[in-house]
Amino acid sequence: MRAKTILTYDGSFEGFLSCIFNIYEEKLENRVSIKRSDQAQDSFFDNLENVPTNETNASRVWEGLVSKCGTRIGQLVFKAFLSELPTIENTLMVYMQLAFEHPSKVKGNYSHPAVLQVSKIVKSIGREKHRMDAFVRFKLLKDGLYFATVAPDFNVLPLNSKHFKDRYADQRWMIYDVKRGYGIYYNLDTVETVSLSFSETMLNGTDEHLYVATEELQYQELWRSYFNSVTIKSRKNSKLHVQHVPKRYWKYLSEKAPRPKI
Repeated sequence: MRAKTILTYDGSFEGFLSCIFNIYEEKLENRVSIKRSDQAQDSFFDNLENVPTNETNASRVWEGLVSKCGTRIGQLVFKAFLSELPTIENTLMVYMQLAFEHPSKVKGNYSHPAVLQVSKIVKSIGREKHRMDAFVRFKLLKDGLYFATVAPDFNVLPLNSKHFKDRYADQRWMIYDVKRGYGIYYNLDTVETVSLSFSETMLNGTDEHLYVATEELQYQELWRSYFNSVTIKSRKNSKLHVQHVPKRYWKYLSEKAPRPKI
């Protein structure tokens, strides 16, 4: 039985592209798969090969893909990668092999399983990105920073940064993904990726009065009162409401949050 090679990487997009580079460099097009290091398991029949992230190799793969197929295909690959779905690396590996060999066949060729799958995933990513744009709610902290926590199904923060930078260009803000342990921070000039340690009480809002500005808490209370006053209970359509604002986003909305201490 011929052994299968499993390339492992650190979970970053650059690490994934480094694996693609190694596949071509070592001529591993057949019987090869890619897995994150934290998801790979030793197997008697498979060969595990760890691929360190190499920025130069990753850039060569990215530039080659864009030059052959265009920026749009490159963005589709990046967005699909952010889904973090099981085996997404192998779907993209097949997709990119097709793109390198037959660039025209990845553009709308939905009869190919990998092309169809990537298209479906990217649509789901787009919906999640737009929902984050709409449902993120900032809270003004006592130090003047506008802060928000999120936990999206997909890793869409890299796609959200431009929207929030353009919309809130005159204030410092941070959006922190509690599910993945990192955030994006805007310092009035650039957007940076940050990884910080927060107490559980800060992330769940238990002690908001200790770090959230008093005027912010008052504004939230005013908004809750307004929202309740304009709600016509006799015309309430819970099913339609959940359809437009799924329950998993309610934790971001001031009108859905419990009344904090002031």
